[in-house]
Order: sequence, then C-alpha cells, then structure tokens
Amino acid sequence: MDELESHLGKVYAEFGDLKLKFKELLEENQRLRIENQQLRKVLKRETEPVAVTQEAAEEPAAAKGDAELTPAANAGVGEGYDNLARLYHEGFHICNVYYGHLRMEGDCLFCLSFLSK
Repeated sequence: MDELESHLGKVYAEFGDLKLKFKELLEENQRLRIENQQLRKVLKRETEPVAVTQEAAEEPAAAKGDAELTPAANAGVGEGYDNLARLYHEGFHICNVYYGHLRMEGDCLFCLSFLSK
C-alpha cells in the first residue's frame, strides 16, 4: 500500500509538471499568434504599392500626437532613427530591455525615452 501511495505521489508530481509546461506552451502560442498577426499587417502594408512623399511620411507621426517624436524627425536625425520609430509604431519594443518583443500593453516608457534622446 505504501509503494502504491508513493507511486501515486510521483504520478501526481509529474502531472503537475506537465500542467505547468502545457500552460507555458499555451501562453507562448498566444504570444506568437499576436506577433504573427502584427507581422502580417506590416508585410501587407509594405507590399501594397504606395507612392510615399516626405510630407506623407511625416503626417502619421503628427496625426498620432507623438509630440516627442516629431521634433527629432523634423531635425533630420537619420535613417536609423526613422527605422526605430517605424518599428515602435508597428508595435515592437526598441528599448534595450525588451528589444524586438511585441508591445502588449500600450506605450513603453523605456522606448519613449530612447526615442526622445
């Protein structure tokens, strides 16, 4: 009876580990689905033939009310800054803490402070 009880305890512990692993996999799957949707939107947007002028490229940032991004963009900081700002507006982190991860909960203060430098 003691042997059966110890075996049952081991099975229960393994079941708990499997349950945690299953939960981790579900969370990762959901995160990857959201990231995949974001990437599909970006790909669709970039593959559409659109003639973009310099004024049209600057209007979306001003329309969104990103006052901290507009002065630096007007100052001609450079192509690298523009690429980082574009990545941030597409929903990805550009800060050194979470670089490349999908932004899930709105704006990131680390990213915004990096863009304002």
